[in-house]
Amino acid sequence: MGGKIFAIVSKDSEPVQISLKCDPDLALDLREEFPGRVNPGYHLSKRHWNTVLVDQLPDGELEDWIGHSYELVVASLPTRIRQVISKP
Repeated sequence: MGGKIFAIVSKDSEPVQISLKCDPDLALDLREEFPGRVNPGYHLSKRHWNTVLVDQLPDGELEDWIGHSYELVVASLPTRIRQVISKP
């Protein structure tokens, strides 16, 4: 999407892990709320990325975090690219 990444999935790990872009304050809150499940981004900016173990999360949480990551990345794109992405 516009040359940017909003999610990285490590499907070969057990459990499956996904790294997601996150607002820095929210990233810290999620790490405190889900210790051992939400960790600083693995080989990524620890301030802006979380690596999430996808098993044993409350229903809907992961989907919300993926949406948040996507929105952060889209908001950082130039207007002309955002307009192309938002067309049906």
